[in-house]
Amino acid sequence: MDSSITSKTVGVVAPQRAKFSEPVRLKCGAVIDQYELVYETYGRLNADRSNAVLVCHALNAAHHVAGRYADDPGDVGWWDNMIGPGKPVDTDRFFVIGMNNLGGCHGSTGPQSINPRTGKPWGADFPLVTVEDWVATQARLADHLGIKRFAAVMGGSLGAMQALQWTVSYPDRVGHALVIACTPNLSAQNIAFNEVARQAIITDPDFHGGHYYEHGTRPTRGLRVARMVGHITYLSDDVMADKFGRQLKHGRLQYTFEPEFEIESYLGYQGTKFSDYFDANTYLRITKVLDYFDPGFEHGGDLAKALAPARAAYLVISFATDWRFSSERSREIVRALLHNRREVTYADIDAPHGHDAFLLDDARYHGLVAAYFDRIHAETTA
Repeated sequence: MDSSITSKTVGVVAPQRAKFSEPVRLKCGAVIDQYELVYETYGRLNADRSNAVLVCHALNAAHHVAGRYADDPGDVGWWDNMIGPGKPVDTDRFFVIGMNNLGGCHGSTGPQSINPRTGKPWGADFPLVTVEDWVATQARLADHLGIKRFAAVMGGSLGAMQALQWTVSYPDRVGHALVIACTPNLSAQNIAFNEVARQAIITDPDFHGGHYYEHGTRPTRGLRVARMVGHITYLSDDVMADKFGRQLKHGRLQYTFEPEFEIESYLGYQGTKFSDYFDANTYLRITKVLDYFDPGFEHGGDLAKALAPARAAYLVISFATDWRFSSERSREIVRALLHNRREVTYADIDAPHGHDAFLLDDARYHGLVAAYFDRIHAETTA
C-alpha cells in the first residue's frame, strides 16, 4: 500500500455513551438491572445500514480503536494502523464501531461503577461475565444504533473469540467474521498463566478482597506482576532474542536483585505502565472470560456441532510464531467450519512477532485484510 494513504487517520474522535435500563441476565445467573456502554464510531453509516463493522477488543484494549483525542493527541487508538481512510478497514467505505465491554474499566459499567443497590462501587460484587454475555450486550448496542446486521465482526485474540461467538449467537446478523489469532478454547498452559496472574493480584495486601476502592488503595504491585506474566506470552522467543538478547543495562553484572538485563527492565516498564491505568478487578474478570470460552463444551467437545448454527463467511488468520494461540488451534476452527460447509479463507502468516502480531504492521497481513474488505465492500454496494 501507498504509505501516504496508510498514514491517514480518522482524526479527532470522541467516546459516546449508551444507557440501557432493560436488565441483562448473565450466563452465571446474575442480573444487572441497568448498565452503560461506552463506544466510538468512525466513518458513516450508509443509507441502508449495510456497511457497519464491529471491532471487538482484546484483554487490555477498549472502545478507542482508531484516531486520537483532542485533549490527548498522543492517545492513538489501539488498532489505528488497521482502521482509517485508505487502511485495510477503510472508513471511507465502512462505519466502524469500537466498544468497551461490560465489566470494563474504560467507562462501561464494571467493578468501579456504583452498584445502584448499595450506593457503593461494585468492586468484588460485580459478577463474572463471559464472551456470550459480551456478545449479547453488543447486540443491544447494535439495536440502539439501528443496525440489524453487521457487514463484518472482527477482532484479534479475545476479540476474535467474540467475533466467532457472534456467528453462533446471532447467525443472521453477521455477514463476515474475521477471526484473527484465535483459539477455540484455552489450553491448560494458558489457563495456568492466567491463574498465576490472578494470584499475583489477589494476594497483594492492597487487594482487600476486591473492595480496595473503599480502602483508598490499589493492588498495583499484583497487577504489575500480572501484566509482566501476560506480556511474556504475547512475544515470540525470536523477538525477545532480537530485541533484548542478554543485554545488560549497565554493561556488566551488578550482583543484585534489581533489574540487570534489558528484558527485565522492559517487563517492569510494561507492568508499571499497565498498573497505572487498568483496574485489577476488571483484569481478574477478563482473564476468566478467556478461561471460560469454549463453544464446544456444551456439545461434548464437538466444535463443529457448536458452530453449526453459523451462516457467515470467515477469514481466519493465524501467525506462525504465536505460541500462546498456535496456528494449529486456528486450524481446528477452520476444520470445524469446513465440516459445516461454511465459506472459509485461511492464512497462516510467518510474522516474527508472536501473539502480538495481530496488532502490528505486516504487509502480508494487512494486504490480506484489505483484500477481504474489498470483497465485503463489493457486496455492500452491489
